Amino acid sequence: MINRLTERIQKLEAPVVVGLDPMLSYVPESLQRAAFDAYGETLEGAAEAIWQFNKTIVDDVYDLIPAVKPQVAMYEQFGVPGMEVYRRTVAYCKEKGLIVIGDVKRGDIGSTSAAYATGHLGKVRVGSKTCAPFDEDFITVNPYLGSDGIRPFLEVCKEEKKGIFVLVKTSNPSSGEFQDRLIDGRPLYEWVGEKVAAWGEECMGDSYSYVGAVVGATYPEMGKILRQVMPHTFILVPGYGAQGGKAADLAPYFNEDGLGAIVNSSRGIIAAYRKEPYASRFGAENFGDASRQAVLDMIEDLKCVRK
Repeated sequence: MINRLTERIQKLEAPVVVGLDPMLSYVPESLQRAAFDAYGETLEGAAEAIWQFNKTIVDDVYDLIPAVKPQVAMYEQFGVPGMEVYRRTVAYCKEKGLIVIGDVKRGDIGSTSAAYATGHLGKVRVGSKTCAPFDEDFITVNPYLGSDGIRPFLEVCKEEKKGIFVLVKTSNPSSGEFQDRLIDGRPLYEWVGEKVAAWGEECMGDSYSYVGAVVGATYPEMGKILRQVMPHTFILVPGYGAQGGKAADLAPYFNEDGLGAIVNSSRGIIAAYRKEPYASRFGAENFGDASRQAVLDMIEDLKCVRK
């Protein structure tokens, strides 16, 4: 799957992943009203509004981008109906030819990690049959529990030719409380980066590993160091746009081949219709068109950082 991701990025000239992280407040009122008329002001009604919102955005951007990243918490908040929409969203995006990175941040030990890996990347046996529960192509994984929390994911990645993105240096303001702590004179995120590189050696594609890393756009100097620590690791870069990351800061995340990183934007794209310059041009009734233009603008913005 990592080979397919690099091929799609090269073909589209777009190292962009759209974060499908819908809050109900992002959904235009007309969609909300239609969903509530059909299902009431219920969890089912909220989930239907989210589904119609997602579907429109995907229909309007799928030909421009290689991948999407649905954040599972935005669906879990609506309970079982929300998780069904998460599953439908994953399936619909794959039908459109998109690579799906499930932002699930799972990580535990032993059989629990194995169950997470099976549920999101692998197949579960049900009687005489096997079923793929969510069937994402990649997922995000928390490494805090160490190697025995990661190894079950590695095994499924090898079997399914899928991948993971391991949290290394996240974009949130308080990430340094733990991630920047010095251990034997070096910050923890460097030690995690080295471990990611070592895990990745077990699962190599043609040029990059199935084991990627999450490194926030808000810390470019740290990104530069981690790029050196993890030369064959694909980096998923959150924090662009709404969280303050700028295109000019992202060059260190890419390798000399112009690859090695994919940059995420979530509300900057899916809620583009609410902010200028898109609000006055498109409005809520054309929110999908606003998202498409935001993607085109992001692709253009990122041209300056690819070598």
